[in-house]
Amino acid sequence: MKITDIKSFIVGINNKNLMVVKVETDNGLYGIGQGGTTTREEAMVGMIKHIRHFLIGKDPRRIEDINQEIYRSQYYEGGTIISATTSAIDLALWDILGKHLNTPIWQLLGGASRNHVTCYIDGPAGSGNTFADQAANLVKTGWKTIRFTPETGDPLFRQDKDSIFEPWESIGWTAKQMKSVRNKVGPDIKLAVDYHHRLNVAQAAFFCREVEDVGLLFLEEPIRSESPQAYAALRQMTPMPFAIGEEFSGIYVFAPFIEQGLANYVRLDICNVGGFTAARKVAAMAEAHYLDIVPHTPQGPICLAASVHLCSAIHNFAILEYPWETAKVPSDLFPRQPQLEKDHFLLPQFPGLGIEFNEEVASHYPPVPWEAPHFRRRDGSFTNY
Repeated sequence: MKITDIKSFIVGINNKNLMVVKVETDNGLYGIGQGGTTTREEAMVGMIKHIRHFLIGKDPRRIEDINQEIYRSQYYEGGTIISATTSAIDLALWDILGKHLNTPIWQLLGGASRNHVTCYIDGPAGSGNTFADQAANLVKTGWKTIRFTPETGDPLFRQDKDSIFEPWESIGWTAKQMKSVRNKVGPDIKLAVDYHHRLNVAQAAFFCREVEDVGLLFLEEPIRSESPQAYAALRQMTPMPFAIGEEFSGIYVFAPFIEQGLANYVRLDICNVGGFTAARKVAAMAEAHYLDIVPHTPQGPICLAASVHLCSAIHNFAILEYPWETAKVPSDLFPRQPQLEKDHFLLPQFPGLGIEFNEEVASHYPPVPWEAPHFRRRDGSFTNY
């Protein structure tokens, strides 16, 4: 079996873009993958053009070798674009292998470690004007773990638009909201907060103290992650469990956060880390340090399907992010996609990824001009989204 073509598609869905890859072979089998560096889809398509010529003619079953060649063939190590592109190709190759052997990918990863994959959901998926009302609504529908992303209390603030974001205003407002949530839903519902890199060390430590009595499952990405030393300083200031890693590219950047005890949950993204090939290595690294995986899955149905397979197989899995907007993905573009059962996914039964992408209608969903929101502080200075 040989690779005969590699196609890339940028499709606009829900005011965002997905970069989908299709790897075709000479025996009619094909695989689907996705690159996860959102808002930089054209760069990933450009990387496909760079690597396509040396992938044509290769045996798609040599997945580890191809993964290594893509990642190492440029002299300069790492980078979000090459790692995301490696992820897209890797997912497609595992999809081909599963179809070739007529078995779902989780079987190829060692078989099932569990009977279903439990998820958490974001607060805004619930109805209500406050965090507490949203959480109460979600609990009524059966959700047991709910995550919130901080706001500021300013009625003009929007998570999805350019906005003013003042960290200290957000800390006080969000802490009050989370205390209200805990009072409303009681002690048995698990709660988490995703600060999305928007704080510095001192601000993050202060927020952790403010919500000590809330009992968070984890605080996600409170500060930027370029400096493990900064996380080490923050770790000395609080016992709060941290979930870190959703933006990491490749396996190596995880090492200090795992080995130095800086992460308590590992937030790998299978569409950015390097696909199944890299994700299972990170999971093994984490398992050796008694850490569980909480995959990052906002990239659409391909990312979600791949993550369900990974979580079905690895032992050290905690809980999976369920991007509630996934239900709005067009069924003509993705005729088969993961189906949620209450708050979990059953083990996939179709060969490969078990997802279908209809390239014939891809042109009906052209790329949209979307850029991640640009946040500024009240003094005009730029800050993290």
